[in-house]
Parts: sequence; structure tokens; C-alpha cells
Amino acid sequence: MATSSSSPVLPAGSLVGKRALVTGSSRGIGADTAKYLATAGAKVAINFRNKEARALKLIAEIEAAGGEAIPVGGDLTDPVSVAAMFQTIADAWGGLDLLVLNASGGMEGGMEADYAMKLNRDAQVSALETALPLLGEGSRIVFVTSHQAHFIDTVPTMPEYVQVATSKRAGEDALRTRIPELDGKGVGFVVVSGDMIEGTITATLLDRARPGAIEARREDAGRLYSVSEFAAEVARAAVDPLPDGRTRYVGDVSGFQNHTPSR
Repeated sequence: MATSSSSPVLPAGSLVGKRALVTGSSRGIGADTAKYLATAGAKVAINFRNKEARALKLIAEIEAAGGEAIPVGGDLTDPVSVAAMFQTIADAWGGLDLLVLNASGGMEGGMEADYAMKLNRDAQVSALETALPLLGEGSRIVFVTSHQAHFIDTVPTMPEYVQVATSKRAGEDALRTRIPELDGKGVGFVVVSGDMIEGTITATLLDRARPGAIEARREDAGRLYSVSEFAAEVARAAVDPLPDGRTRYVGDVSGFQNHTPSR
């Protein structure tokens, strides 16, 4: 991870006693987010769909560093699987203080036509609803998305990413409708929106489908965040004061916010 021991992402011990679940955390942004939370003292549940070996390796790394983590395999598009996942957490810890909704997809091959919407919208709402009984006052939900999805209603994106972007925006919108309910329970909600992230599966697939896409976006934005850098922002969003509009932007957004739609 990019941060040095002298500059931890979160203060050491700042999350002692906290219980966290990071969806899609066997690798990539989710895995680094889980490490940062564990380093700060949180107990972390590592969620995976079919990458159990990676999840167990990550847990071993966390434990070797003095942290605590448990595996919670589960397909987020399957309500029975989601219920079992949260029951595992309830049995192990009795509750949850932090839910990071990081898992997403839609560019994988061989999936049903509506898979992106099932995962990026329906599964996110299902996870929130199933987690609610475990979340008490002072807990927080973090939804991870991209600028290309967050601004999809006003700024076009690459054709190869439209299905993912529209479904992730639909998921964000569905979750935002729950903010009054969450506020009433004392549960914070924040969206973390980032630009294309160097080294992610999505960025790799997009660059494969449209060679030069990542380099072009890097030039437009000035720089792109790495996986570990973006994960650090996700981890900080778990504890920082809620931002205006409940949205934490990571990376340049001027091209999105100042975009003038073509007529």
C-alpha cells in the first residue's frame, strides 16, 4: 500500500471496537480498504463470491499484522446468500458499525442481460436492508462509485461502460432515497465517487475494449488514483464528517461538473 507507516491512513487504534463489512473485498479496492480499517483496529468481514483463496490470504495478512478478520462468502445478487452472510456477522460480532458497499460489476462476460442492474442496484439495496437491524446509532454506510456513473445523467461516458454506469447511478439513487430513514436511526450515509482507477479490473476491461482510454482519461484529469490511494479515501470516508451532498469526490471533477450537454 502506498501510505507509509509514519502517515497512516487512519490513526492507529481509532477504530478499536468497530465492526466492518466490505463487500467485494477479496482483492483490489475492497481488499486495501479492509486492510486500512483493520490497521486502525476494526474487526473486518471479508466478502467474496468465488475468490475464497484470495479472501483467506487477505485474512492471514490482516491477522499477521495483529488485526482481526473473518470470511463471509456470498453472492450479493442472491437474497438467501446475503441473509446468511449477515447472519454470520451477527453470530460472530452481534452487530455492525460500518458497511462499505464496494462490490460492483457488469462488464463480465457470460452474465445475464440484466446482471449489472441486479448487482449494482438491487443487490446494494438488499444489502442495506439486510444490514439495517445490525446497524446502530453512530454507524455508517459507504457506497463506492465512479465519476462516470455518478454524473451519467449529465455527462456521456464510453459506450462500453454505459450499462455499468447507468446501473450504478440507479443503485446510488435508490440508496439515497433511504437517507431520511437512516438519519432517523443515526446511521450516516456517504457516496465516494472516484475517477478511473489505475489497476482495477474495470479500467483494464475498458482499456482492452477501447485501447488508449485510460491514457486519454489520465491526460484529461491530470492524474488518476491508484487502487491503494483510492481505497485510502474510502477508508477515510468511514470516519470523516459527512460531506455536503453526502458525496466525497476523489480526483478531478471539473470536466464533469462544468460539462455543457450538446444540443
